[in-house]
Amino acid sequence: MGIRINDTAPNFTAQTTEGEIDFHDWIGDSWAVLFSHPKDFTPVCTTELGYMASINGEFQKRGVKIIGLSVDAVDRHEQWADDIEETQGTRPNFPMIGDTDFNVSKLYDMLPAEISGDPLERTPADNQTVRNVFVIGPDKKIKLVLAYPMTTGRNFDEVLRVIDSLQLTAKYKVATPAQWQQGDDVIIAGSVNNEQAKEIWPEGWKEPKPYIRIVPQPKG
Repeated sequence: MGIRINDTAPNFTAQTTEGEIDFHDWIGDSWAVLFSHPKDFTPVCTTELGYMASINGEFQKRGVKIIGLSVDAVDRHEQWADDIEETQGTRPNFPMIGDTDFNVSKLYDMLPAEISGDPLERTPADNQTVRNVFVIGPDKKIKLVLAYPMTTGRNFDEVLRVIDSLQLTAKYKVATPAQWQQGDDVIIAGSVNNEQAKEIWPEGWKEPKPYIRIVPQPKG
């Protein structure tokens, strides 16, 4: 099973560092970011977890909950959190899933269905595909999927930028161009014809080509 944009995010029950959760209930009416790690006590992931903790307030401003995942047990996550705080200066301030039965990793197509056994006997390389970021909307639909190699730390500022775009384009009939940042001009969505666009943007728009209609970012 592949996970695609607009699929319903698979639901699951799991143990986390903040107790047992039902994933869909945990999301509630919020947005969510699920980001996964091949193994506890790995160097790149240590930096990622520390950085995510340091900018968690930015996600909270946007109504976004963060949750991490590793195939190791919750008690190991707690030990790892000590190292993360010591080396990165910030302790994880969001739940971490202990996916010791690989259930979530399989549901989200990060590990083959036949994987089983003791997670402690698996190396980070065995789990190298458990390096994804999923952004999930309040409708429980997958909005973004990113997959990274073990040697490249993730850019979570980019995840924030994409969430800004997702939230804007869910509210207004627009799309965001390449390199868009908050406050930049946007593009009228292709689903809006010119007659409809005149009602929404009576002041008009810039049109370098008939299929490129540029307007200021909507406010509010």
